[in-house]
Amino acid sequence: MNKLVIILLLAFTSVFSQAQQITSPDEKMQLTFELKDGIPFYQLKLNNHSIINPSRLGLESKDSESLMDGFSIEESTQSTFDETWQPVWGEEKEIRNHYNELAVTLKQTSTNRKMLIRFRVFDDGLGFRYEFPEQQNLTYFVVKDEHTQFAMTGDHTAFWIPGDYDTQEYDYTTSKLSEIRGLMQGAITPNASQTPASPTTVQTALMMKTDDGYYINLHEAALVEYSCMHLELDDKNLVFESKLTPDAIGNMAYLQAPCHTPWRTVIAGQKAADILMSHITLNLNEPCAYETTDWIKPVKYIGVWWEMITGKSSWSYTNLPSVKLGETDYSQTKPNGTHAANTAHVKEYIDFAAEHGFDAVLVEGWNIGWEDWFGKSKDYVFDFVTPYPDFDVQKLHAYAKSKNVKLMMHHETSGSVRNYERHMDTAYQFMVDNGYNSVKSGYVGDIIPRGEYHYGQWMVNHYLYAVKKAADYKIMVNAHEAVRPTGLCRTYPNLIGNESARGTEYEAFGGSHPDHTTILPFTRLIGGPMDYTPGIFEPDVSQYNPNNHSHVNTTIARQLALYVTMYSPLQMAADLPETYKQHLDAFQFIKDVPVDWDETRVLEAEPGDYITYARKGKGTDSWFVGRTNDEVARTSEITFDFLDAGKTYLATVYADAKDADYKTNPKAYEIKKYVVNSQSKLKQLCAPGGGYAISIVPVADKTATKGLKKL
Repeated sequence: MNKLVIILLLAFTSVFSQAQQITSPDEKMQLTFELKDGIPFYQLKLNNHSIINPSRLGLESKDSESLMDGFSIEESTQSTFDETWQPVWGEEKEIRNHYNELAVTLKQTSTNRKMLIRFRVFDDGLGFRYEFPEQQNLTYFVVKDEHTQFAMTGDHTAFWIPGDYDTQEYDYTTSKLSEIRGLMQGAITPNASQTPASPTTVQTALMMKTDDGYYINLHEAALVEYSCMHLELDDKNLVFESKLTPDAIGNMAYLQAPCHTPWRTVIAGQKAADILMSHITLNLNEPCAYETTDWIKPVKYIGVWWEMITGKSSWSYTNLPSVKLGETDYSQTKPNGTHAANTAHVKEYIDFAAEHGFDAVLVEGWNIGWEDWFGKSKDYVFDFVTPYPDFDVQKLHAYAKSKNVKLMMHHETSGSVRNYERHMDTAYQFMVDNGYNSVKSGYVGDIIPRGEYHYGQWMVNHYLYAVKKAADYKIMVNAHEAVRPTGLCRTYPNLIGNESARGTEYEAFGGSHPDHTTILPFTRLIGGPMDYTPGIFEPDVSQYNPNNHSHVNTTIARQLALYVTMYSPLQMAADLPETYKQHLDAFQFIKDVPVDWDETRVLEAEPGDYITYARKGKGTDSWFVGRTNDEVARTSEITFDFLDAGKTYLATVYADAKDADYKTNPKAYEIKKYVVNSQSKLKQLCAPGGGYAISIVPVADKTATKGLKKL
């Protein structure tokens, strides 16, 4: 009897010894790792409250035994890391990177292969990845599937878009996890011919809120040499499992040891602001790869763009149904009369930019070939250096330089990626020769070669190749239709912008839900800034194009707020100059608001409802506040305790008028000035689809605020 007890105790001790635990630096976040019958599992708790229930880990390899079971722990080490680093640009002047790490080396008994799982536990969440050290029995291998799980603790409220390997340009749906399957049938696929993922697959970053008030975000960081991760929900057991983007023949990733996967991230907190203020995604990326970064500068720009998006003007020079690069003599063709990228018109934009202090002017439709592309030719490609006859590159370069304004290049690849790579050096050198230091690249359409997806490993490699190549020419990149960001802007800060979500352009294609910009900071912006292109002052699109009856679902005050709530070091004033001239008082905020910050605070936040940010301008004592609201009228209540004590400030409030409404009265706004200090408080009405923006400037001379109301 005693012998049997001893044997059972030894067996229990052997199993228990497999469990490894580590906490965050503040000891509130707790990770547990263990092997169960040779299968790796992890669990995450916050304040002893389960965030992720025990969840399986592992990879399935092609043509070899899977890396999912049969493991024993060969080695386990723990360490602590603490540093403070300064981003080239960002929401904060300094970012602390502080975590405790657990690195577990597993050995698969049947194959003698090794896999290391590295966990980093931060005060606000977890990052983990698979690593494959150099070894004799594992060199080249193909990932058939990744089976990383995230087991939920309940039927959480989720803010999601459907799984799609080619686009993220969806409005968000808010629902319980159990409702995703039924609601997926009503989701619209805007650009892809189909949604290739399953009826319960969603994209990251995925935002959730539990019934007991915890906020959870699932994403990935440092996506390099791997395919983009989606999440497939087992809606019976409420367990998410990673679902990678396949290539043309169905494989998920090609790896060569030594190597590692991207980080899988879990951000969690008891306040919505905990998610917005997390720096986990950036901290899990490598430090800046460039020795010098003085050529990388935040940009506030206008552009020849919205007039084409609305249909007022055209990208194409001629109405010919099809022209061929190198085969058509454009001097023998007639302009269609709506081509916007002509020398005289671009000069008008340059003049407006110079007058109002903007850094750059984007010009789309400047290069030949748009007629053929819009004609849906499947073999057409651009050359990125040949302008239309009415676009004088040299003359515009000289004119912009004389006004201290840069021109921003546009490269539409039409999805023909190999063609773009062949022309890339020539295209970037053309930019350098003609004074361009930033490029907006586009990947509209199916990827060529056929069968590859926008978010597969092959394309992930291309996007980073383009950014690195641009750095050779000291060029900044704003990539549209690319894979959603995962914090790589820390390592490659010339990746100054991305679209990779449903941006303002969709307001001219039928509109977006008013809650869209109250969700994006919790989802898409977790990975990096978005070129959302705000600043639309004319909500009635038919004013530009009588045939387009779309309506921009916003008030003007809310459009101003987006410059604060939708963080980006690349911010566009997207509407037309003639429209801004009708509202120069409101336009003043766009002129004043910075695009780079020293400090950020979240004053109010609830995903899907509202967000209020306060940010301090880089190298200044001025603060800016932005509040974006969903379709429900609300009253915002904030305090100004973020201001320096003992100082007096002038606050200019750009707010919705009392009768403002995004549907019926979107242009109704009012501008008021107040004297404020760190003790001040504000109660401000936010109209349906509305919001407000505030500039807060210190004043030394009290006569400047004479007669103004004190808050």
